[in-house]
This record gives sequence, structure tokens and C-alpha cells, in this order.
Amino acid sequence: MINKSLIENLYDGLSKQNKEWVDKSIEKIVQTKESGGTIVVVTGSGPNIHEGVTTLIAELIHKGIVDGVTTSSAVISHEMAGALEKVHRVDGRKLGFPEAKLPIDNLIEASIMTEEVAQMIKEEFSYDEEYIKRILAEEGNTIIKAAGNLAYPLGLRTERLAREAETLAKANGVPLEYVVGQGADRMTMLGAAAENNKEILVTVPQLVGGGQVGLAVGDSISLTERSTRIARMMGNADIIIESAVALTQEIHDGPFETYTGHGIWPDHEGYYTYSLANKTLIRIDLDPNLELAWKKQRESNIVQEAIAKGLPKTKITGVPFRMEMSGFARLPGSIPIIEDIGKIWPIIALKVTERLGISLDFISYPQGTEEGRKMREWLVENVKPVNRRKMYDAFNK
Repeated sequence: MINKSLIENLYDGLSKQNKEWVDKSIEKIVQTKESGGTIVVVTGSGPNIHEGVTTLIAELIHKGIVDGVTTSSAVISHEMAGALEKVHRVDGRKLGFPEAKLPIDNLIEASIMTEEVAQMIKEEFSYDEEYIKRILAEEGNTIIKAAGNLAYPLGLRTERLAREAETLAKANGVPLEYVVGQGADRMTMLGAAAENNKEILVTVPQLVGGGQVGLAVGDSISLTERSTRIARMMGNADIIIESAVALTQEIHDGPFETYTGHGIWPDHEGYYTYSLANKTLIRIDLDPNLELAWKKQRESNIVQEAIAKGLPKTKITGVPFRMEMSGFARLPGSIPIIEDIGKIWPIIALKVTERLGISLDFISYPQGTEEGRKMREWLVENVKPVNRRKMYDAFNK
């Protein structure tokens, strides 16, 4: 049961300006889907996982709202392991680990797995169950965190599986994201994309992350092919929604985009290129400087003038300038929403689907609410790691 009153309260608590931006975004999304248009989401790592946003995006893929996703290799790693997991964290020095081999906080972690998941991993490789018992018996903290990271054995299993998937990807001429998606839980973006024949790709600026996962993703196809695939995704999009992500100037107007100028020479040389000129770019971000740069551009054309004169944008605008602010501020169809993604995503998702007559089977809530706490527990219990056997079976036909 979706708590609509909580989401209405979240909406009512927005600033007047953010309400206007959210309303405008909803209207654009509804109009786009009613006319058969395409929506692509550009996500970052941590907050999108912890706030349940990636799982909500997966639901929106299933419901036909989201048509493609770019993300980070860290998110691929987390979704390969399920999304969120419960771990027990202890001081590794107490178990005899040399401090030089430990992270800065000296903590090591054990995955707290269901019997089903433990048995699945046991069939793949023989892991040290006694080591896990030693960690669980030691005094420490049990927390929910992004899955497939440091905890044993799920973190190790994820990195090993990524290298296996890399070989499978190369043998079939596809990205690693496609391969692991075949065995991924349908409540992950990976699994939803695979089930609905949509594309999910790691962007070039977000390749380094998730340990071996990021390396395997990067090695599965060439950078040029990856950039071209992403360019085609962006080129086909009517709306691009950016959610808690950095370096997006190298994503939404990367090497093959012509409106902001980066793709002019590839276009001259005959490569596939596209333009952001008539697209709507919605960015959900907590940095007020994004909106400030956006306003300065509209009030005085200051960002474009700085570029035209070859001058540093930070000094000209007086704004601490992140790279993605440039293309975003200059794009006529850009909409800045300066608010927590944990609040904005469920508001947009519910209001859009209600307008379109679609019922959601899952919705996220801010992790700081009681509903958000229950949601995180639900994700731990219900979203499973990639099924290795199912992944291989998809390519053994």
C-alpha cells in the first residue's frame, strides 16, 4: 500500500520555487509519455541506492515511464549484489588483521545473508563460513548499506562474477551491464532493463567504482562504442532526468553532442552525433549554485558570454562552477530542482503515474522517514543478488 498522504506532505513541504519546477517537470513527463516520447535517466551512486531511487526507477521501467538509464559502475556493483544488504562490522585488528591492510576505520564486514543466498553463493565457490562466524560473534555494529561492497562473501563474489561476466560480454559483443542484467533481480534497474528490452549503461566518467566491477564494465566494450551507445540513448531521449550525479557535462553533452559544441568535429568526420537543443533536461540536485548559475545565464547570458570570450566561468559568474553547470545553464529546456532526491522522486513518480492512469507496485520514501526505514528493510529482504546460473543460461541457447 502506497502512503499517498506522506508523499503529498513531502510535496506540500517544498519551497514555492521547487513546487513550480516539480509541477513543470511532471507536466513535461506526462506530455512526453502521452505522445509516445522517450525518457532517459542519468543516475549517480550512493544516494540513489540508499533512498530507494534505483529501485523506483526499475519500477518506472516496468511501467513504461523510463526508457533507458545511464549510471555508475558502483551502482552496477550494488545491483549485482541486490541493492542494499545488512552487514555486521567489527574492528579487524581484533581478528588479527594488520592495520596496514585495513581501511581507514579498521573495520571489516560480514554479509548477513538469507539461507537461499548463502546456498547460491556456496554452489559457486567455497567461502570461509568460520571466518563469517568469527566476525558475527565479535562486538560491532549491524547496519544496512549499499550491497556488494566490502562485506564477505558478497563483495568478493560480486567482483569475481563481474570478471566472469566480462568474458561472456566479450564473447557475445555486448556490454557487461547487459550480461549481468540477464540474471539480475527484476527490482533492480539491471533486471528491469533486461526484462523490458531497455538499455542501461555505465557512463565513461563513472567507470571507476565498484572495484573489479568497474574495470570489468570498462573492459567489456571499447570507450568509443560505449560513448556511441550513450550518445544514441541521449539522442533518442525527449527528456533527460539527472539524479544525484556529477560530471554530467561529459554525459549529456559528451563527445558526440553538437549543441554545446563538443561533437562538432566528430560530426564533421561522419560519426553519429545528436543535439540537446530541443530536449528537456531535469536535474535533481542539492547544490544551490546550480540554480544560481542557471538564473545568471537567463538574466544576463553571462555563462555563454564567458565561453564566447574564452574566460573562466567561475570568476565571471562569481559562482563556484561545477563543469556540468555550463551545458545545463545554457540549455533552454533545463529545469533545476534543488532538493533531496529522496523527496522528489516519489513525488514525481506518483503524480506522473496517477495522471497516466498507471498503478505503481513499488515506491520509494526518504530514508529518514519511518516508511523509508521499512522500505530499506524490505529491499534487503526482497531484492536478491544476480543469479549466476540464470545469467549463463541466457547465452546458452
